[in-house]
Amino acid sequence: QVQLVESGGGLVQAGGSLRLSCAASGRTSITYVTGWFRQAPGKEREFVATISWSGENTYYGDSMKGRITISRDNANGTVYLRMNSLKPEDTAIYYCAAGKWAWDTAREYEYWGQGTQVTVSS
Repeated sequence: QVQLVESGGGLVQAGGSLRLSCAASGRTSITYVTGWFRQAPGKEREFVATISWSGENTYYGDSMKGRITISRDNANGTVYLRMNSLKPEDTAIYYCAAGKWAWDTAREYEYWGQGTQVTVSS
């Protein structure tokens, strides 16, 4: 089992930045892909970004591409999502997820965090 805990969300003005963190515990010896998804009220969960275990491969969803950077520090068991130029439409709960054979589809991921709320005011 892998436990994931997100942090770093909050209220920010449009144009601002946030850095989300996803801390893993448990069977962290397993090499796994880590992804970020988001879900706004009344909308389906949406892929945001993903990163391979080594950190060499990353992939971004279209909605935030160019404004976000995903990175990881395996020594600390943490994956980060840096978000810049935030817009009100970025308001959502942001979830991190881990899976051994996952990439950009939610059902591929085995483990999920509880999410962290990001609210962008206009």
